[in-house]
Amino acid sequence: MKDQNTPVVVHILDKEYRIACQKGEEEGLLASARLLDGKMRSIRSSGKVIGSDRMAVMVALNLAHELLQQKNEKNNAIGTVNKRMQTMLEKIDSALNNCKQLEV
Repeated sequence: MKDQNTPVVVHILDKEYRIACQKGEEEGLLASARLLDGKMRSIRSSGKVIGSDRMAVMVALNLAHELLQQKNEKNNAIGTVNKRMQTMLEKIDSALNNCKQLEV
């Protein structure tokens, strides 16, 4: 069975783009387009970057940087949780060993 795609029209910097989108993913695509449009408008209004190609690259770099920061934060949090769990397991093992020694 083939995936069914639906054409979705998005607007970015006053330009219209027709994008093929899987059914059920339309809202996510529209939200992504709104985010991209907003970031590109913000960069354009700063006046520091000229040209839509350059703005798109700057937005892509900023979004990639944010994504990598979030991944690093997530990995750090996972590492912290794993360390805490390991410490708890060691304490549990120690307590169980102490109980076994008391029974003998």
